[in-house]
Amino acid sequence: MFNPLKLLFIRHAQSTGNVEKRMQGHGDYELTELGRDQAARLAQRLQMENWCPTHVYTSPLKRTLQTTRILLTAFPTEPVPGIVGDQTDTDSVIAPILQKPIPVTYAEELAEYQNGIFKGLTWLEAKARYPELCRQLEASQDWIPVPEAETLQDARDRSRRFVNKIVDRHRNGDRIWVVSHSWIIQHLISELLGSDRSWRLQAHNTGLFEFWVDQSRWHRTDQNRFNTDLWQIRRFNDNRHLHG
Repeated sequence: MFNPLKLLFIRHAQSTGNVEKRMQGHGDYELTELGRDQAARLAQRLQMENWCPTHVYTSPLKRTLQTTRILLTAFPTEPVPGIVGDQTDTDSVIAPILQKPIPVTYAEELAEYQNGIFKGLTWLEAKARYPELCRQLEASQDWIPVPEAETLQDARDRSRRFVNKIVDRHRNGDRIWVVSHSWIIQHLISELLGSDRSWRLQAHNTGLFEFWVDQSRWHRTDQNRFNTDLWQIRRFNDNRHLHG
């Protein structure tokens, strides 16, 4: 029986920066009340589906951490004595609310776009501060560097590192949550699918992207690369839990 490595990419719930239309970047914005409700609805859905993870990876930014904590309440047990889960500089953090513990890894590769001098600004504020740069950005479809920001290549490189780490670290039968941000999720999915370019994908708040892969055959170069029984897209930007 096929028991694949299951990957569930989850965009964080609505944040205050989303509502204010800010270019959040690495800014630490909290969830709104609606965002907390969105995360709670998703938690209930995952509980009903029995989609309990064996491992969780999350961006270290506040809006993703708050989303992750709410989602994990769907699988509650008693606290683990002596375990602290509020660290952001480790690669093996244990969620303090779980008894069997589900390892929760805070991964810098999953952070939102590092947008440099635009961090925290609305587009109108950016145009007021940096009119010439914004004029260039509006006039061209080509990539234009933003001071102090990462490049598109930086984003793709960290996406590749993360996907390779997940596939090499885990095995068939593992069930992984990846809680992240819309911009980097585009690059992560493009990398996972083996595309030589990144594609624009719509990712709603708490939208789900689920992939099943045969980890044991991931590195092979034979015709099984084209065997669609082994590589499955199970859902894509699914947020039905917000409409029930």
